[in-house]
Amino acid sequence: MDIVVGVTGATGSIYAVRLLEALKKNKDVNTHLIMSNWAKNNLQIETEYSPDYLESLATVVYDNKNLGAKTSSGSFINDGMIVVPCSMKTLSSIANGYCENLISRSADVMIKEGRKLVICPRETPLSSIHLENMLRLAKIGVKVVPPMPAFYNHPSNIEDLISHHVMKLLDQFGIRHANAKRWNG
Repeated sequence: MDIVVGVTGATGSIYAVRLLEALKKNKDVNTHLIMSNWAKNNLQIETEYSPDYLESLATVVYDNKNLGAKTSSGSFINDGMIVVPCSMKTLSSIANGYCENLISRSADVMIKEGRKLVICPRETPLSSIHLENMLRLAKIGVKVVPPMPAFYNHPSNIEDLISHHVMKLLDQFGIRHANAKRWNG
């Protein structure tokens, strides 16, 4: 399985860290990482992790400016893409087909090829423009999975909340998350 992971400059870079850590544990998954410059900045502001650490979790790393990278082509066969966190700038680029960088171009390829695209928008409050862009994407099959905390699983710390969101992302690809606390009725 090959999954493209785009990381943008929205707050919430820890979600990308934990997602890539979980995917690295799965020997059947190759990850193709693309990080924006602001993602690299936010990672260092918000966490104790460096861009080098995040890159070490990926199978392949691409420069976001390289619009000739293999993820920019429909001929690169893969199982889909997750953009986590997804800034409103990137959301708008994807929703409007504006392929200004490799993240938005790779997402555009997922849409045109009918592959799975999962975005994790991170903004609040949401304007009508944000909501319209999300609706536009949802109508064409893009999964909009914002990091919304669940409390039915009795989280005891922030890691439990992050783990739950990572579980939701992995669920989109049929991948089990070892640390998941699921609803059992």
